[in-house]
Amino acid sequence: MKTRQIKILLPLLLALCLPGLLHARGAPEHDGQPLTIYAIRGPSGVGMIRLFEEPPEIPGFAVQMQALAGPDLMAARFLSGQAQVGILPANMAARIRSLGRDVQAAAIIGTGMLSLLSSDPSVQSLEDLRGRTVEVAGQGGTPEYVFRKILIANGIEPDRDVTLGFALALPEIALSLIAGRVSIALLPEPFATMARAGRPDLRAVVDIQEEWVRAGGEGNYPMTVLVVDGAFAAANPAAVDAILNAVRDSIEWVKANPAEAGTLVQRHDLGLSASVAAAAIPHSNYTFIPAVEGRASMESLFRAFLENTPVSIGGALPDDGFYWTRDD
Repeated sequence: MKTRQIKILLPLLLALCLPGLLHARGAPEHDGQPLTIYAIRGPSGVGMIRLFEEPPEIPGFAVQMQALAGPDLMAARFLSGQAQVGILPANMAARIRSLGRDVQAAAIIGTGMLSLLSSDPSVQSLEDLRGRTVEVAGQGGTPEYVFRKILIANGIEPDRDVTLGFALALPEIALSLIAGRVSIALLPEPFATMARAGRPDLRAVVDIQEEWVRAGGEGNYPMTVLVVDGAFAAANPAAVDAILNAVRDSIEWVKANPAEAGTLVQRHDLGLSASVAAAAIPHSNYTFIPAVEGRASMESLFRAFLENTPVSIGGALPDDGFYWTRDD
């Protein structure tokens, strides 16, 4: 009878003791303050994909990654105080700070990656755009205002000499270029790579990044910045440093290993297939520039917003405190 009782109780005893045994043998601990690093689904989050596979280990924090569907959702997290670390278009970060939220740009992690594509052999230069319609990805955002500045610098008046079209979403523009329904379009990666893969006779009319500099832009315009909550960063500068180092390492790994990075992008559901992500990475200008070093390029872009829609960044250039740097 006793033997039977022992046999019955043994599995229960093992179940009760096993967690302690595993802990004693070095099982991973999950103690610490929860910290979510937010990315955005799509190309802007690709540079951070290694962190989805291996979140950074930061003493005192239990770190997890989460990708949101779009920048508007990310902005809402910062405005509500829910987000401590995430990525945003530079102009949206400036706008949030202008609304009274203490957010800071910590690093530029993606720079200009726009392509002006055409299948029309008669379009060989910006001058040839006169009287044409150019489909532009993103009304009221960086693509539009970068393009407007370039056109004006070349003596072409937007909305008078050139019609800017905003009716189509990004994937639709790429598909319309492939199908021939659209002959000229301004597209970011990876959609430019997708379009050119589907229609080999598409070509770049000019290099938008070079034209930006010729138009008076400072360096390459920032497309994506890593943003931190000011109070969190002030209280945890070592944690911010660790996050920045992890993001920088991820970006370098992504650029060196596009195929492997593409596989992770698909595995973690960032909204791109492995093949598309891998093909676009070499053209996507993922980079890592500390915000204080990239201030001139950010302010150059912000001036383009001020020239068109000042309210979009709060009506003025962000103050000095917008650019995070470790004080201690």
